[in-house]
Amino acid sequence: MPKILLIAGDATEDLEFFYPYQRLLEEGYELRIAAPSRKRLQFVVHDFVEDFDTYVERQGHSWPADLALSEVDPTEYAALVLPGGRAPEYLRHDPDFRRVVTHFFDADKPVAHICHAAIALAPLGVLKGRRTSAYPACAPEVELGGGVFVDGSAVVDGKVVSARAWNDQPDWMRAFVEVLRVHAPVGKPAQG
Repeated sequence: MPKILLIAGDATEDLEFFYPYQRLLEEGYELRIAAPSRKRLQFVVHDFVEDFDTYVERQGHSWPADLALSEVDPTEYAALVLPGGRAPEYLRHDPDFRRVVTHFFDADKPVAHICHAAIALAPLGVLKGRRTSAYPACAPEVELGGGVFVDGSAVVDGKVVSARAWNDQPDWMRAFVEVLRVHAPVGKPAQG
């Protein structure tokens, strides 16, 4: 059964972690959670309040990381999932995050990212020339990273599937599962 790596950190968006995690388990994939260190991560919930110019943040669920990013051998994984939240703000500074994520793009493996994950991808140069969705406030980062921002619920560019935010998740995961069924089907081991 192919393994999928899901990278998270403290302040990962709760819904953007649990929806793909559970949906991909349901499909029969083995998921491993990587974070800057092995620890119990604290997630957050972003919501919208009437007459408030931006979203608000509340404490969400917690979940243990299976391994530290420094322990990840990306050749063991068939695909990558990157949720949003505030975690991408600091994950992008981690050299092992950069090493692991760059491998998936260089090896042309399936990648799903959503919301603020784009701000961690843009500095790596992996969005260059790609059509990419993200939370609309992240459009400048996508464009500065050489990507083409698309305001869509499931933007597919090759094997990369992106979305704006948690309310796009049914479209986002439906499109990602379609990519996985072709490029990393259940029953076939991961290839580095």
